[in-house]
Amino acid sequence: MTTSRGPRCTFIPPWLVERVDGPERAARDDELRRQRAARGREARPEGVVAGPAWTVHDAESRTTLPGTPARSASEPETGDVAVDEAATGIEETLRMFLEDLSRDSYDGAGVPVSLTVHYGSRYNNAFWDGTQLVFGDGDGRVFERFTKPVDVLAHEFSHAVIEHTADLTYRGQSGALNESVADAFASCLKQRLLGQDAGAGDWLIGQGIFMPSVQARALRDMAAPGTAYDDPDIGADPQVGHMDDYVDTAADNGGVHLNSGIPNKAFQLAAVAIGGTSIAGAGRIWYDALVGGDVPSGATFTTFAAATVAAAGEHADAVRDAWAQVGVDVEVGAGPTGDTAPQPATQPVPTGGRVRVERSGGFTGRTETAEMDLGQDDDPDLGRLVSEAVLASATTDGPPRPDMFVYTFTVDDHDPVRVPEHLLTASQAELARRILGPGSSSDRQV
Repeated sequence: MTTSRGPRCTFIPPWLVERVDGPERAARDDELRRQRAARGREARPEGVVAGPAWTVHDAESRTTLPGTPARSASEPETGDVAVDEAATGIEETLRMFLEDLSRDSYDGAGVPVSLTVHYGSRYNNAFWDGTQLVFGDGDGRVFERFTKPVDVLAHEFSHAVIEHTADLTYRGQSGALNESVADAFASCLKQRLLGQDAGAGDWLIGQGIFMPSVQARALRDMAAPGTAYDDPDIGADPQVGHMDDYVDTAADNGGVHLNSGIPNKAFQLAAVAIGGTSIAGAGRIWYDALVGGDVPSGATFTTFAAATVAAAGEHADAVRDAWAQVGVDVEVGAGPTGDTAPQPATQPVPTGGRVRVERSGGFTGRTETAEMDLGQDDDPDLGRLVSEAVLASATTDGPPRPDMFVYTFTVDDHDPVRVPEHLLTASQAELARRILGPGSSSDRQV
């Protein structure tokens, strides 16, 4: 199979994975900054609305990318719901960035956009892999297809925009900012399509991503982080909305989906205080901060907040107050950095015992874990897989990718082996599949 090694950005947070699939499964720089900001403010010639080319591909439930071309710009509907949803979503997302922010595609230069739907088998995720936008169909039990809510597509496209501007590192606070900025533009698109101003928006992200049987309004609520869902099977939304509640964790790339609720709430407060449409108000400010050159890849909440206040002009007080309400003081700073501790070295794997696999991150940000005895008679090949996937491996310190999963393999009390999804070996992918269940590792084949 062909697998991209580019930046990857996924949609599901880790804590939902466990509950859904169960326990079984920065001279020239100044000039460049001015040029970038100027480009961001250039008016598009009146009447020009056509965006860059795009193509939706069909992976046909496999994981080879990009798949078979299914529909391109200017072509009619195909009758495949996921293909047509992706087509509508990318057209509307490109139009918003072009008309409201004068950004031509995610690179600002009109690069064609590639999308893939029907990725994997019952794949509960969506991500940006540095080359294209990828969407799974969901498992049909907890999750619907990931093309259904248009803001999911806008979220993943926004990860591509972020990569080509501030390139926020997907870990800790910078990772939470990466997630939050993607949510902000996603909500802007949803409100734009509904003809709403900031005050009328519901600020829900991923509304309709859950099956009707799940007790949930959406995946995230930017206006009230931590209240999007509360279901007996998948649990309650654990996202936080204030620095007092900042979560220090090694999971989910340092809690990028948990802590993104803090800048999410700041954006919502700023948008409502500024008034008008979210994209013309807070969205424009957040975008100018993103492309202005004052946001480093490792930005903290305080760094980013200061950049938004600097870009806000007459709305500086409103933006500063919005950040203050979530515990981020622009002048002083507040809270932890969100950096994760170095990963421990790998230890030899003993004979026998139990092997544990954890999958965290993804668009939903859930964490799924499962264990299995190494001596199970019905899986005699398990020992070999453990030797190849854990004993002969070490923590892979590749850059975490937005909205892609991170796998952790552990045998008994030995130190864990952590591997980003896009760097899984065939043995690791197979081990994850056997222990977590089908669809748990993109159904990669050994």
